[in-house]
Amino acid sequence: MATSDVNPETFLDNLREGHPRLIMTDERFDNLKTQAKTDTTLQDYIAQVIVQADEIAEKPPLKYDIPDGLRLLGVSRDCVDRVYKLGVAWRWTGESKYLEKGIDAIVRASQFKDWNPVHFLDTAELAHAVGLGYDWFYHELTDDQRVIIKSGLIKNGLQVGIDAYEGTAGYDPQRGRAYGWWKDCDHNWNQVCNSGLIIGALAVADTDPEYAQFIIPVAVASLPKALKMYGPDGAWAEGPGYWGYATRYTAYGFTALRTALDTDFGLLDIDGVSEAGFAPIHTTGPTGLYFNYADSGERNARRPMFQVFWLADIFKSDFMAANEHDLIAKKKATAQHVVWYVPREASAGDDRPLDKHFRGPVEVALMRSAWDDAEALFVGVKAGYNQANHGHLDLGSFEMDALGVRWVRDLGCDQYNLPNYWEKERDGRRWNYWRLGTLSHNVITIDGNNQDAEGTSNMTRFATEIEDAFAVIDLTQAYADDAPSVTRGVKMIDNRRSVLIQDEIELSEYKTITWGITTEAQIELKSDTEARLMMDGKALMVRVLTDGATLTCSDAPQPEPPHYSNEGVRRLEATVKATGDVTIAVLLAPEWSDGSSSSPIVAPISVW
Repeated sequence: MATSDVNPETFLDNLREGHPRLIMTDERFDNLKTQAKTDTTLQDYIAQVIVQADEIAEKPPLKYDIPDGLRLLGVSRDCVDRVYKLGVAWRWTGESKYLEKGIDAIVRASQFKDWNPVHFLDTAELAHAVGLGYDWFYHELTDDQRVIIKSGLIKNGLQVGIDAYEGTAGYDPQRGRAYGWWKDCDHNWNQVCNSGLIIGALAVADTDPEYAQFIIPVAVASLPKALKMYGPDGAWAEGPGYWGYATRYTAYGFTALRTALDTDFGLLDIDGVSEAGFAPIHTTGPTGLYFNYADSGERNARRPMFQVFWLADIFKSDFMAANEHDLIAKKKATAQHVVWYVPREASAGDDRPLDKHFRGPVEVALMRSAWDDAEALFVGVKAGYNQANHGHLDLGSFEMDALGVRWVRDLGCDQYNLPNYWEKERDGRRWNYWRLGTLSHNVITIDGNNQDAEGTSNMTRFATEIEDAFAVIDLTQAYADDAPSVTRGVKMIDNRRSVLIQDEIELSEYKTITWGITTEAQIELKSDTEARLMMDGKALMVRVLTDGATLTCSDAPQPEPPHYSNEGVRRLEATVKATGDVTIAVLLAPEWSDGSSSSPIVAPISVW
């Protein structure tokens, strides 16, 4: 069914009768019960979830709390967590303690004075939690509890959602727009807000159909604006951290549509969604840390994510499922891993090439020397556009792992409540924060300037061979005010034992070019062109291979709270003042047990 075919008058004709109709129906539950009789892995996951449910049952009751003066989101997510853990534990064991605590959470949330629509993620996540809890616990609720829960869901969630869609809701001071701005956006807010409201509306669609009749068609029309950002290869413009959030709510919302209405309205046919499960696999380095671009959390590491099971099931990928099982074995399962459980198939192949180019609005290239080797060499590099939501001024930035160490790193976001943090225009205050501007990233600067806040870039070449791999990025538009042409090449060389970073800049007048990386390693300057980085008993040689540049090192700026600390962070920079055609080539050579790579002959990127 095409998205334009959602008829508000007829689509509820397909509504599943009774409860539960959302996500884990009785049919799904019965299938899981049958599976668990012989599947020891599922048995283990369930045992883990019951322990988690016992822990969460001892938590203090849910209460309204906005600790930073802006977000109720911690409470909203706590409620979601309680509903899934307690709901799965109750449905599996039948023990009343889980049911009572689950009902208590959604009754309390329903009686909040509001769900903080000024930060609409809070509202959407509570609509999800309360709607799902109402559906799962429905037959055990008293009449009074049903009235309280449904009234709170409608007043604080669904009606506010309709007002947001219509543009008649209140004002979001952070974004400078009405609450419903997210319906037209192309990032995580779209999936979270639309999907949360979808779940809430479907929960009460049998008794109060007017909310679903309004919300579902407009949500289905809105979602493609974000879903297209997966295209064509499954990566996410906001970085791997927000890939997790956006895809999590895509899974919630679309599973609810399928279980309640037996359709996803064709939305999962959008280009790139079927490939999304490969993104977190390839963007994770051997250290377990993501290639950490945009407002990702500092030292953001890969963790189990049930949405990979969802993608594996929908798009029939035994490999995605097996990879998620491997990750859970090292960490732990969640209640959602039980709900969306996909068994490991013995025939699951390994679809992991050493190198991967994710095309899309924000392109990333990932290269590595091996899989399943904690000491392997890994480098990731990005292109795209600086106005991407949560983006930094970091086009061409890279991160690098080797010998079990993240040598070159991105610091991630700063404190979201800093003044004008979301002011993204060319002279926006966002770009004065060191972590978000160009000066903290692993790129070049020209005369100490930031990249153009509206700058764009693209990968012009990507190649992968047995012994090496490379990516080439045209960065000219990112530095348009300072240079007629800028190109960066990132190449894994010497049989994948070292990384070459090469920048070629065309200048029309004398400029100061600074090549730089951010690291937590100790830095020993051996000469003007050579430095030795040391960390965790390992070492990395950095050699400037071209003439004229001088290496220096310094501590990162240490801002005052509420800025995040940069303690222990250092910058290694190579500076040259020049005009005309300038090349800066730098070799990053780990000191392997049998030595490090010798310096290669520098050749133009055009002949790579």
